Amino acid sequence: MVRIVNYKERQKEDGTSFFVLELQGGIEMVLSKVTGNFYATAKKAYIPSTFDEQVCTGLIGTEMPGSIIKEDCEPFEYVVKETGEEITLSHRWVYVTEDAVKPKQETFVPKHNIIANSDVFSQNGILEHAE
Repeated sequence: MVRIVNYKERQKEDGTSFFVLELQGGIEMVLSKVTGNFYATAKKAYIPSTFDEQVCTGLIGTEMPGSIIKEDCEPFEYVVKETGEEITLSHRWVYVTEDAVKPKQETFVPKHNIIANSDVFSQNGILEHAE
């Protein structure tokens, strides 16, 4: 499950604005590579919407089925707000529905109709090893 935690106004190339919903996944515990201690975090993703600001405000707190997953993308520059450090990332976090998250169940479909020969099985219920 993910929760709508906020919204932001964005600008299209033509100058018109629209709103994106900020989604947040559940809490996750991550082991710090620097300190060796755990810290709590949550993945976030943004999805565009057709809603006006009033509707977006009302949607805050709404839970939706699905997850936020890591998706590879073309490398891009990102500035870490807390430190001002500029880094290159080659992934982004995206929202996917539950159907996309669940592995597809593959059903076995034989390529040939195979019929077992019952003559090779014991008819008396006693295990006899072949010679």
